[in-house]
Amino acid sequence: MSAQVQYLRQFSLVIGGPDGSGLEFSEFRVTFTIRRGDYQTPNSADIRIYNLSANTANLIQKEFTQLSLSAGYPGNIGLIFRGNIKQVRKGRIDQKDSYVDVTAADGDEAYNFTPINTSLKAGTTPGGVYQALVTAFKQKGLTQGYAPNLTQSGSVRGCVLYGTARDEMRRFANDNECSWSIQNGNLTLIPLTSYIPGNVITITPSTGLIGVPEQTQNGLQMRVLLNPNIKIGQVVKLDSSDINKLRFGLTSQGQQQANNIFLNKQVLNTANPDGLYFVMVANHTGDTRGRDWYTDMTCLAVDATVPSADALNALFALGDDAIKPFN
Repeated sequence: MSAQVQYLRQFSLVIGGPDGSGLEFSEFRVTFTIRRGDYQTPNSADIRIYNLSANTANLIQKEFTQLSLSAGYPGNIGLIFRGNIKQVRKGRIDQKDSYVDVTAADGDEAYNFTPINTSLKAGTTPGGVYQALVTAFKQKGLTQGYAPNLTQSGSVRGCVLYGTARDEMRRFANDNECSWSIQNGNLTLIPLTSYIPGNVITITPSTGLIGVPEQTQNGLQMRVLLNPNIKIGQVVKLDSSDINKLRFGLTSQGQQQANNIFLNKQVLNTANPDGLYFVMVANHTGDTRGRDWYTDMTCLAVDATVPSADALNALFALGDDAIKPFN
């Protein structure tokens, strides 16, 4: 996305029912906060629509169940959230302005209420297990999203998938060193050592970078003008050498020292020399009549490595309060 088209915001909010009927709210003042990440729990959205008629507000509250929100700029508008309405609240700011607040979640019904009860014979490959899980989730409306090429080696014994599909999916992802999440109704599986292939978005001040990227304990955080092309699990290229470094604590012993060693050696505090970063979190905030129109990312370096044995031994030597490696 070039700097020349980063004005004249584009926006679409459609709220409707399961039968396909719905209303478009692009002409209203709308504020929104979209929370998206590579964690397993469903993504969510909080949307406020101003000054609706009583009839329209009642439709949203009593009859509509789904929504989709797209935003961006001319030539670069895309879907940033699709989900089911969980709560609708009507309110008033003053005598002139009223609002309807809508809270929605992406794939929460499938996440919470998908059962599975199936047996797989000996020799079933991880791909076969994954397809059994996808089939279960499809009963609640999810579709298969990105998944890597899984190993073709079959299991020595048969296995049983029983209980909630999310628990079996969590176990499967851990066994195959992947993370899984639900993105716009798609079941997504990404290897812990890889990312979703595709075009790498370049992040510079001329393409929307705002301020200076900040190194934190959770990863590299940066803000850009709202960009719907930034997806969870993909790679972006930060074309800037300016990064505000994380400040370590000064205590020389105990938990603080463990934190310092861990953060200095861990992936969360590693910079990529080529500026390549994996997107873990991409939150979108916007106001169709205000200033907010941002995408806030939390990223990890693509070539981040596991802490060395010496670093881990130093952590363990500090005792039970030291940070433990990943389970």
